[in-house]
Amino acid sequence: MYFLSGWPKRLLCAPGSPAEAPFHIQSDPQRAFFAVLAPARLSIWYSRPSVLIVTYKEPAKSSTQFGSYKQTEWRPDSTMIAVSTANGYILFFHIISSRGDKYLYEPVYPKGSPQMKGMPHFKEEQCAPALNLEMSKILDLQAPIMSLQSVLEDLLVATSDGFLHLIHWEGMTNGRKAINLCTVPFSVDLQSSRVGSFLGFTDVHIRDMEYCATLDGFAVVFNDGKVGFITPVSSRFTAELHGVWPQDVVDGTCVAINNKYRLMAFGCASGSVQVYTIDNTTGAMLLSHKLELTAKQYPDIWNKTGAVKLIRWSPDNSVVIVTWEYGGLSLWSVFGAQLLCTLGGDFAYRSDGTKKDPLKINSMSWGAEGYHLWVISGFTSQPTDIDADIRNIIKQPSILLFQFIKSVLTVNPCMSNQEQVLLQGEDRLYLNCGEASQAQNPKSSSHSQLKPSREKSPFTDGGFESQGLSTLLGHRHWHVVQISSTYLESNWPIRFSAIDKLGQNIAVVGKFGFAHYSLLTKKWKLFGNITQEQNMIVTGGLAWWNDFMVLACYNISDRQEELRVYLRTSNLDNAFAHVTKAQAETLLLSVFRDMVIVFRADCSICLYSIERKSDGSNTTAGIQVLQEVSMSRYIPHPFLVVSVTLTSVSTENGITLKMPQQARDAESIMLNLAGQLIMMQRDRSGPQIREKDSNPNQRKLLPFCPPVVLAQSVENVWTTCRANKQKRHLLEALWLSCGGAGMKVWLPLFPRDHRKPHSFLSQRIMLPFHINIYPLAVLFEDALVLGAVNDTLLYDSLYTRNSAREHLEVLFPFCVVERTSQIYLHHILRQLLVRNLGEQALLLAQSCAALPYFPHVLELMLHEVLEEEATSREPIPDPLLPTVAKFITEFPLFLQTVVHCARKTEYALWNYLFAAVGNPKDLFEECLMAQDLDTAASYLIILQNMEVPAVSRQHATLLFNTALEQGKWDLCRHMIRFLKAIGSGDSETPPSTPTAQEPSSSGGFEFFRNRSISLSQSAENVPPSKFSLQKTLSMPSGPSGKRWSKDSDCAENMYIDMMLWRHARRLLEDVRLKDLGCFAAQLGFELISWLCKERTRAARVDNFVIALKRLHKDFLWPLPIIPASSINSPFKNGKYRTVGEQLLKSQAANPFLSLEIDTGISNIQRSQSWFSNIGPTHHETDTASSHGPQMQDAFLSPLSKGDECSIGSATDLTESSSMVDGDWTMVDENFSTLSLTQSELEHISMELASKGPHKSQVQLRYLLHIFMEAGCLDWCIVIGLILRESSIISQVLTISQSSEVDGEMLQNIKTGLHAVDRWASTDCPGYKPFLNIIKPQLQKLSEITEEQVQPDAFQPAAMGKTSEQTSPRAEENRGSSCHGSIAQIEAGGNSVVSRKEEDITSGDEEEHFQDGTYDCSVS
Repeated sequence: MYFLSGWPKRLLCAPGSPAEAPFHIQSDPQRAFFAVLAPARLSIWYSRPSVLIVTYKEPAKSSTQFGSYKQTEWRPDSTMIAVSTANGYILFFHIISSRGDKYLYEPVYPKGSPQMKGMPHFKEEQCAPALNLEMSKILDLQAPIMSLQSVLEDLLVATSDGFLHLIHWEGMTNGRKAINLCTVPFSVDLQSSRVGSFLGFTDVHIRDMEYCATLDGFAVVFNDGKVGFITPVSSRFTAELHGVWPQDVVDGTCVAINNKYRLMAFGCASGSVQVYTIDNTTGAMLLSHKLELTAKQYPDIWNKTGAVKLIRWSPDNSVVIVTWEYGGLSLWSVFGAQLLCTLGGDFAYRSDGTKKDPLKINSMSWGAEGYHLWVISGFTSQPTDIDADIRNIIKQPSILLFQFIKSVLTVNPCMSNQEQVLLQGEDRLYLNCGEASQAQNPKSSSHSQLKPSREKSPFTDGGFESQGLSTLLGHRHWHVVQISSTYLESNWPIRFSAIDKLGQNIAVVGKFGFAHYSLLTKKWKLFGNITQEQNMIVTGGLAWWNDFMVLACYNISDRQEELRVYLRTSNLDNAFAHVTKAQAETLLLSVFRDMVIVFRADCSICLYSIERKSDGSNTTAGIQVLQEVSMSRYIPHPFLVVSVTLTSVSTENGITLKMPQQARDAESIMLNLAGQLIMMQRDRSGPQIREKDSNPNQRKLLPFCPPVVLAQSVENVWTTCRANKQKRHLLEALWLSCGGAGMKVWLPLFPRDHRKPHSFLSQRIMLPFHINIYPLAVLFEDALVLGAVNDTLLYDSLYTRNSAREHLEVLFPFCVVERTSQIYLHHILRQLLVRNLGEQALLLAQSCAALPYFPHVLELMLHEVLEEEATSREPIPDPLLPTVAKFITEFPLFLQTVVHCARKTEYALWNYLFAAVGNPKDLFEECLMAQDLDTAASYLIILQNMEVPAVSRQHATLLFNTALEQGKWDLCRHMIRFLKAIGSGDSETPPSTPTAQEPSSSGGFEFFRNRSISLSQSAENVPPSKFSLQKTLSMPSGPSGKRWSKDSDCAENMYIDMMLWRHARRLLEDVRLKDLGCFAAQLGFELISWLCKERTRAARVDNFVIALKRLHKDFLWPLPIIPASSINSPFKNGKYRTVGEQLLKSQAANPFLSLEIDTGISNIQRSQSWFSNIGPTHHETDTASSHGPQMQDAFLSPLSKGDECSIGSATDLTESSSMVDGDWTMVDENFSTLSLTQSELEHISMELASKGPHKSQVQLRYLLHIFMEAGCLDWCIVIGLILRESSIISQVLTISQSSEVDGEMLQNIKTGLHAVDRWASTDCPGYKPFLNIIKPQLQKLSEITEEQVQPDAFQPAAMGKTSEQTSPRAEENRGSSCHGSIAQIEAGGNSVVSRKEEDITSGDEEEHFQDGTYDCSVS
């Protein structure tokens, strides 16, 4: 409505003694001049520019005779001022122009500037006129004067002896009549049957009064605190007056009148303002509403404001400003919505938290169009440490100018069918529709919070589309348009403004003419001919119709009322305008589809049709009168009509109409008469004319029925002419803003499935609801209300305490206006449920279920009802919560809605909530069945608080197992922590983070931390601490590792471990190796130690063929095929195999190229360890070839540092640490020297094709490493087969020579390989070449198995030891039992690789494992 902007300005008055400081200000009726009173001075100020024009100083001699000045009143034509004095005199001053055509201040322009041209009215606008004050008459009323009031051509004066004097401005003596208040009868109402009682006290007099033109009477406040309304019995003021008074006001202090809404606002000593209206039938005074601060909003000041001192309605009558005895300003809308109060927030407190003195106001007056409030403030006591000159500046009396921005709805209510918010300031406009470029492409809006629900280019036709949601809601900032200074210079102030449907063109109306602006071109268009502009005064507002501006104006030269239509794209000139003459002055104008509705000063409504006409290149619009309706029977005064709109809303919603196609035509007229919303519908009771029978041009429009009152206290009305079958409820509704009472919606009710409605059911229902913002626009489809709100910024810290306490920047915060929006759907749904209209609520909710914030709507509704009912002190006879709960179950979001609501309300209300929505255990199980694990986890927190630990553990276990199954690792981690917390009895707080040995981040591969064995140590004497696990996440560890934390409960850990073991067992049984790797890496599961225990049980491969097939499928690894050219290929012996592989690796270069290995050995040792490893374990060299060791040197150079395949693989030791700056170009050089034939190239491509994805390869090698360490040799064989690397097979067999290895396992490997061989022969011949290569090893294996039967029988202890070992290490076992060089090298190589892996992991795990992704290559 109205919003404060910026800081107030200070106008300094002439310096003088404090006794001469101004204390009263009063504007003239046109608000161009302001009279400022000091005890012996009368000054006249001009409003724009804000300058002092003239001061009259009372001589000392006469000043003692008259007494000090008290009040002023202007004559309606601004030619005279009356001033009352303390000793009962009234002084009359004439205001005369002093120097003919001269001006006090004139603008000076450089030579040749366009402003120098002779413009009519130019001088008056730009310059402050030179005026003189002459005292013309003095009148002595011989009693102190309490109040002055100008009534038409008379001056009404109330004196303290109980008399009312009626004085003519001219010829005072003969027109003077005095009315004794004791002779005025007062009663509760004006009905003649009751005889009024007289005041009957000798000392009763009027303290304050104000005349109300639309009620033809004056509101009065008596000195004893009673209030009343006095009205003449006949038409003229005579001795015959009659008064009415309300019984309950006894502490009145002041009064202000709102003529447009016929309201009387009485200020009370208690600090509240009581607003009364007059009952039309009885004439009694009825309380409309109260304006009072609430204890909720202003807990420390609400009852300490003192009495109400001043009340002032704005010039457009839409807001009222109130100030109190102890200071402070508050701003309220006409029906009591609070817009601003300076007693709280940044107005009342400094940035350091200390309280400021509130601003005390002695007098205030609104400026032109309500853009300024002129205030004379009272002085507060000054601190003594201020310098003398600063004190003088502060003491210098001043006038404060508060600046306001207001909504266009206050002056141009036809804007209410728009979905934009438009605010107008004195020289600028604020739009919420954003940049035009954003409107063109809502996706480009970087600030959009919600997805645009409707995207539409501004250039398409069909102006009824609304904008995208993101452009309307986008962000909190306004798009500010500066009004053309050329237009403002001669036409200030701006009176009306309007924006078109698409939010791309704005038109503004000042004193004369109008101008318009395009947001696309960013240019203003003004009248080319200045005389045409100055010859028209827009009277009834303006509206856009497609590309045309429709406005009602008065033509000064022709003295004619006109309706004009201008095309936006043509030049602004009357030659391009379509002009229609009108009979009477137009007060209001509005456009609906292709119709224009105007309301005139003779209380008639006229409907016009408007259409586009093209004759050649010239495009105009044609206007024709359709229908006239006289309203004089229903409207007492034309000024009382606030808005008039044509709508398609009717009491019938289109189902029962005889002609349904007319349902969305112009059905009814909505008229806001002083806050009463009146609807006039078309009268369909007569014979209906068939459409096709009559010529559509001559179609006679139906007459209107008598008016019906829909609602009271209405400030604004919103309706739309768009139609949408999916959202009929919202688009066919009527939205009302009712001030302090919130909003109302007149909602249509539809029967389900087009059944015939019941005759006794209403087809519409009025639902009230409260919102927290002041509504300025309604987005119909999006179920949103848009508004604006004042925000404040403190700058007082810029000034030191003692320098300038009284700077305006210190006294006041900087005020800004911010955009805001609010959802209202939950209020409407709730109101429908209260009225047992659940079916309608369901239809409405289903139509809006696609909105992005619909889940929030359900949650808000549940939350609000729960808070109200659960905290109510009295029992609720008919609780709504069960109904709301049942309603929410209709939607799939039910489970989330309930749990989110519960988590946001306090624990005390949970029992009440779950009594209505159902047992949380049942809801938890529903979540599990619906596979909604995150919601189930939220229910678990509720169960934990509401149930015994055993129940929550049982449900947590269920959820944990399900999460494991589905691979929801984040949830698994939370569940482990949760179970741990329950077990330790620490159920309220999350478990403490265990102490770590080194400050490293947690991640998936923790089990590699601290596991490397330096080569300088032998494998046997590794201290046990080297193997202890580093746990930073609260993850379960195997029985071997370090426990969670020292004080934790072992049983609980065991319980969690058992579940993890069970899951791992299940994965292995189902041959889900990939899932097993994910599971171990994500949850830090001690895979190796567990595998060691399960070596002969779960970790045993039962069917090699099935395992092989399953791995091919899981890792997307292709089954091998036999290339046609493989016979006699030079590649058969594996000579050039590395080149292809190196090529593959170089393509997938990895971010770890530069990672250094930080084992504790020197470079020489390190390089030696790599070289010593190469030989028989190197997978690039085929062990089947007898030339392996001799060929090694040829392949050393390309194996550049950082070869990523080595990660986690015990066999892929290709990292050459001695080559610090490994260069990939070596690969290319080597490659180019090879002379490759066609068949060889084919073979390389076959090699590449037969490999799976690089990631799978790394994962397989990682798993191979794990199984190797755990001694699960059968799994190593399976992985070796998939990778088709005979080196792996030979390595396994080397290990198997160790006497520690279980003979049963070897037997299993032997039978498994035979099974694979059989399967390869029948189903997969691609495997045969590889199986042929490893045949020698197979024979070796059968020999070993036969040999090992004997030792196994004699070593039961050793076997038992292997299965029970706490931290089994394959290398350690091998190192202690077999001192062969290969085993020793293998052990060393293994440890280095694991160390390298550890570093890579520690370097990158924080990036990749916090978010739950799993990638074995750590990339």
